[in-house]
Order: sequence, then structure tokens, then C-alpha cells
Amino acid sequence: MGLVTMKALLCEAAKEERAVGAFSVGNMEMVKGAVQAAEEMNTAIILQIAEVRLKHSPLGLMGPMMVQAAREAKVDIAVHLDHGQTFETLQKALDLGFTSVMFDGSVLPFEENIEKTKFVTEMAKRYHATVEAELGLVGGSEDGGKGHGIRCTDPQDAKVFCERTGVDALAVAIGNAHGNYPVAPTLAFDVLKEIHNTTEGLPLVLHGGSGITAADFRRAITLGIHKINIATASFDSLTQKAEVYLKSEGKHTYFGLNEVMVEGVYENVKKHIYIFNNRGEL
Repeated sequence: MGLVTMKALLCEAAKEERAVGAFSVGNMEMVKGAVQAAEEMNTAIILQIAEVRLKHSPLGLMGPMMVQAAREAKVDIAVHLDHGQTFETLQKALDLGFTSVMFDGSVLPFEENIEKTKFVTEMAKRYHATVEAELGLVGGSEDGGKGHGIRCTDPQDAKVFCERTGVDALAVAIGNAHGNYPVAPTLAFDVLKEIHNTTEGLPLVLHGGSGITAADFRRAITLGIHKINIATASFDSLTQKAEVYLKSEGKHTYFGLNEVMVEGVYENVKKHIYIFNNRGEL
């Protein structure tokens, strides 16, 4: 048990018809809460951080903590850089011991996305690390800023892209979006099914998981989704717990705040693991 590649976790999940939860973290409390839930559920997870989050959570601080937490965990954990935008950041994550990186070239022209993704796959090979890429446009944005709209992944483009880049996992756009949904999204399962068929079993990734229904998660898993990203729900759960604590009567301390923040992430990660393992509801 301990630090493993994301590819190993996704291959195992595919055999067992489930998905691995990829939980974004931004501080020590989030790391502790996610690992605690994974260990209690005896389920492997992915700890991840997106490049846009690094202005608040520097990679040089977060990275070693995430890697060490995975090494000491009682379950297998992969450590992943989500939505990598620059080669420099991807390289730094690999040097820090991340076992997986994502290059997000989804806003680039198709050929440029392919060429830059190929460069990243060659870079990651030297570290025996997993590579994820994105094709199509997932709605919203990781940092809550203005998104680029939603454009569903073209199944034939996905086939060509995967063959030419050699990626280990592909993030797809099927009506999903980052951030909070005003209402539950309508996912294009027909498109997902076709992507699954054209990419011949390559693990697919669902971004923007916060707010999708349990039934839709499970249906997506049957159509090749084996990594599901959860970020906003964990950040919100932590914040809500902190707000309740700070509004409560009595003396407030850092240590009490620390404990409720851990609890907020722990509870959110645990309930999503239930769903991704086909064990329960949100």
C-alpha cells in the first residue's frame, strides 16, 4: 500500500466496474480528510491539485505533503497534477514525485494539442508516470473564473488523438462543467458510449463531478468513466464546516478549526467513494 501510478488504479477500477475518485486538495486538512476517508473505506484514491490552484497552494509546499501522505497511507494512492498548463509545472510535479500528470490542451487547435500532449507523454515516460489529457471543452473553470464554454468531445477525434499521443487516460466533455451546477446537468451518454467504443477501453475521465447525481455517475461508469474528479464539493464542505464552527459559542482555536476542516473533507470524500464503488447514494 502507498504511492502508486494512476494507471494502475484505473486499470483495476475498469476490471471491477467502478471509478476511482480524484479528490482535489488545497491544504493539509484536505489531504488528511481525503486519506482518512480512503483508509476507512479501504479504497484507493487519487490526490490531485490543479495548476490554477498553485497561487493559493504552492506546488513546492503541497507536492511533498501529498506525496508523503500517499507513501504513508494504508491504501494505494496516486498523486496527480490536474489541468497542467505549462511544461515547467508538469516537470516540477514529476520531479517532486507525482505519479501522474494531466496536460490540458483542450483550448488549443487539434494538431497543437496532439503535439504538446505527445511531448508530455515522452516527458512522463522517464518517470514511469501516467498521463491524462483532455479533448473537447468541459464547462466552467477550475478557479471559478470565466470558462471557455462547452464543446462535446468528438468520438472520431478522440480515437485519432489517443492513437497519436499514447495517453493513459482521456478527459471527455459530455455536458459536464467545473464548479457548482445551478441544476444537475444533462450528460450526453450517447456521445460517451461512442467515445468509449472508438477509444477501445482506454480509461475515460469525468471532470466537474461535484453536483452530478449518483445515478448518472453509475451510468457513466458503465460507459468507460473510471476516474471522477471532485473539487468544488470538497472545498465547499470544508468551508461550511469552518463557518459553523466559527459561528458557534465558546472559544475558537486553530486546533478546533483544523479538526472541523478535516471532517468536512472526510465526509465529502467518503460519500463519493460509496457511489464510485456502487455502494450508496449521495
